[in-house]
This record gives sequence, structure tokens and C-alpha cells, in this order.
Amino acid sequence: MYSMTNTTSVPLAGQGAPAGALRGGKRAALASVPSAADADERTRDRVLSAVLEHGPVSAAELGDMLGFTPAAVRRHLDHLSRAGVIEVKRVARAGAGAGRPARRYVLSSQGQSSLGDDYLNIATLALKQLGAVAGDEAVRQFAVERFAEMERRYAPEVEAAGTDITARAQALSAALSRDGFVASTASIEAKAPLPAALSSVQLCQGHCPIQQLATQFPVFCDAETEMFSRLVGVDVRRLSTLARGGHVCTTHIPTGRPAVTVATATSGAPDNLDEVSNHLQERP
Repeated sequence: MYSMTNTTSVPLAGQGAPAGALRGGKRAALASVPSAADADERTRDRVLSAVLEHGPVSAAELGDMLGFTPAAVRRHLDHLSRAGVIEVKRVARAGAGAGRPARRYVLSSQGQSSLGDDYLNIATLALKQLGAVAGDEAVRQFAVERFAEMERRYAPEVEAAGTDITARAQALSAALSRDGFVASTASIEAKAPLPAALSSVQLCQGHCPIQQLATQFPVFCDAETEMFSRLVGVDVRRLSTLARGGHVCTTHIPTGRPAVTVATATSGAPDNLDEVSNHLQERP
């Protein structure tokens, strides 16, 4: 009589390997595998970032950008919509006549306010107090000085782009994006029978770090628009602002004439921003 033994057997709990060690190893292995919830959260962050940067944008466009199936991108868009951080805008299709407007996604007011609005409540109260004590002119001067500092930083980059208006607008866009404004440019070429002089660039800003302030103190938008005009070297027109309910801040920059070299912030802003009629901001 003899017994056969399996020389390759794995030790069982209590037979050469502590049960706790096995359970600990299993826990460590599971911990190293990202959960489905974590993966969904990261994917939604990518979708939200794309909406912020490219909005108004369609679900199909987002799918192409991010490599998602239509079903997958719509699932994440629905989640973000329910959370209140994005919303749907109905946008008329170019050249589509009177057809049904297309669905485009943009950040909601809640989504905008969740991106870097620290201390804005304190700043708002401080500016209200400043206005009460020293008058509206003091608030205006505060806004002018804030953008004068930005203008001094941006001017060398914009000047390095040369005299081409489009290139200068793109340089300004890059500088704004670095400061958190999520800026982009889009060229609009005038087609016959319209003269080429009507060509333009639209400078868009998907995020405004001081949106709440600008909502209560529009002079911040005025001062920013004046800064853009001096930097690119042509008169510009603000078409929409986040502060006034737009889904982006949009600035119309004509490109049909060469840039005019203008004094930068070192010589100060115009004495009265309201005197420049073609810098008015319109509701979207």
C-alpha cells in the first residue's frame, strides 16, 4: 500500500498559507483594477472639457473628437445634463433654410460657475463697497487697471505675430487660453458678391473666470473689449458675452484691413470706454 501525492498542489488556507495573506493578495489585485465608476467619471470629464472648449457642439461631433460611439457619448451627455452642468442650445443649420434647429451642447451657468469662481463673492462685495464709497468711476478704473496688466503681458506675443490681423487674433487667443479663458478663433471669409473687406475672425472664449463679477459690473466686459481692440490693432465688436447670457463670449474682429499700431496699456486706456460705439456688447 502506498499513497500518491500531488507535488504541484496549491496550499490551502490553514495548510501552509495564512488565509489572511490570500485575502490580502486578492484585495490588492482588485484595488489595482480601476472601477467602472472611475472610468465613467474620467470619460465624463473628457466630454465636459470638449463641450467647454468646442461648444456649441453636437453629439456626433463630440463622438468624432473623442473616439466614442454615438450611444456612448449620448449616455455621458445625458448624465451631464441631468447634473445641470451642460445644456442644449438649438442652433439653426447654416444654409438649411427653415429646417429644425440642430441640438448643440454648451456649458450651463451652473457648469460655468463650477470652474474657478473662488473668492468671487468676496470680490463682488468689495467692488460694491468701493462703488458706494468712491463712486462708479472707481470701479471702472479698477477694471481698466486689471486689463492693463493683462495687456502688458499679451502685447509682446501679439506684436510678434506681425501685422496680419488673423495671426494677431490667434496669438491673443493663445494668451487668453493660457490664462484660463478657453479661447479659440474661427476665420469667416466673405464670399462674392460680398467684398473681401468684410472677412473677419471670431474670437471665442468658452470660460470667464470673472463671469459673476462681469454680470454685476459690465464695465469689466467693456474694458476687456477695448484691450482686444488695442492689441489686434483694429476696431472690434463684442457680439455676445457669458455675463449677459451667451454660451460663449464672442468678439467680431474684421480682417479686411491691416492692423494699426496702437499704444498699449503703458499709455493707459481711453478716458471713457462708453465713447467708442463699435465696442458695444449685444445680447445673444
